[in-house]
Amino acid sequence: MDHVIRIEGLSKKYGRQQVLTDINLSVGQGQIFGFIGPSGSGKTTLVKMIVGIDSPDSGMVTVMDRQVPNLGLLQDIGYMAQSDALYPELTGKENLVFFASLFGLKKAFLKERIEYVADLVQLQEAMDKKVSAYSGGMKRRLSLAIALVHDPQLLILDEPTVGIDPELRQSVWHELLDLMGQGKTIVLTTHVMDEAAKCEVIALVRDGGILATGSPDELKRKFGASDLEGVFLAAGRDAK
Repeated sequence: MDHVIRIEGLSKKYGRQQVLTDINLSVGQGQIFGFIGPSGSGKTTLVKMIVGIDSPDSGMVTVMDRQVPNLGLLQDIGYMAQSDALYPELTGKENLVFFASLFGLKKAFLKERIEYVADLVQLQEAMDKKVSAYSGGMKRRLSLAIALVHDPQLLILDEPTVGIDPELRQSVWHELLDLMGQGKTIVLTTHVMDEAAKCEVIALVRDGGILATGSPDELKRKFGASDLEGVFLAAGRDAK
């Protein structure tokens, strides 16, 4: 399998706090790869390193055979941060047009993509409203639309379904699975175990380290657990 992401010996400190310790893993093309773990485990720092927003103290991240940070990679990556980075004085559509313009989309394709992502996140009727009037859930949905608007090959989503209602969450996951079927690679973070079960491969993250990596079924067999919550508890005990 071609590997879209390779992480070798990655470590990071903020002040005296060790946030990541000697992370080694790879993500194959066309996978949905999930980083699973509680808040503060290091998941967000890890995805920031993959995007190139932050730099490691040691180790290396390679994305599509290019070492990050690399500005040229941004054209191929759709990134949804945990915090919504939107312009509240602009409408939803104006936000989408602005962010899409950074990627040089042609007008016809831009119109098509905006219609597609607005429909996907069910914001069609709110496109002409200012983002300042959006609820928290609507802002998350718009952030997801922005990550998708330029049709990237790699999607990196940090807690993408937080604040989204169950029906829309199901719709979003249907689309993510469809994108995987098209050969797109998706990396996401979550602490929701039923979402983790939908990933092809998961990495259990705790205290800045990787406890275990594998498919949900592989990990359940390895740790003799009936569900992923049991896997996480068993992996944590084994790590002590």
